[in-house]
Amino acid sequence: MKIKYNRVSTQIQTGNRFSADTEKYDSVLLDKISGSVAFKDRPKGKELTKMVEAGKVEEIVIEEFSRIGRNTGDVINVLLWLEEKKVNVIVRNLGLQSRPNGERNPIWNMISSIMSSLYQLELENIKERTAVGRAVYVQNGGKLGRPANTSESGKIFLEKPASQQIIKALRKGLTVREIAKIAEVSTRTVMKVKALVSLN
Repeated sequence: MKIKYNRVSTQIQTGNRFSADTEKYDSVLLDKISGSVAFKDRPKGKELTKMVEAGKVEEIVIEEFSRIGRNTGDVINVLLWLEEKKVNVIVRNLGLQSRPNGERNPIWNMISSIMSSLYQLELENIKERTAVGRAVYVQNGGKLGRPANTSESGKIFLEKPASQQIIKALRKGLTVREIAKIAEVSTRTVMKVKALVSLN
């Protein structure tokens, strides 16, 4: 099977940016999750892992290395695992393949290591710029969080997609920290959901 794996960072992103790819695939998988979450811990990442382990996948196509993740160690481990399974990985933005014509690409390891390191650095820079931006905003009198005198009922809060994701994860028995990472929310939000629902 030839699989296209896409990833966007948030629930509100649609993945429309991938529509320029008009290739034919046996399956197209889209994860809406942070690149800092390990590949094999993502919903579609788990699905793809099962298919690879079952020997059903011959080729995986990604737009760029950052779609696999933004943690260098995790990206390299995933790529090594795919190499062991003799799965050809195609990176569209570089026109690069791990196993062209079924033979291992001699420069693959070097390029994948460098590119995944650059994407991790990019993520760290984004986080730093965001933190600085928030600090400057507060210093200039801005206030973070919900506007004053606004409230949200527990029912509306629990109907939000993120809250529904947290509820499902709580029912699976995941820890608060694990859920916060997967749902891309604070542990405080997870605790709020936990307090509002009765899990039987």
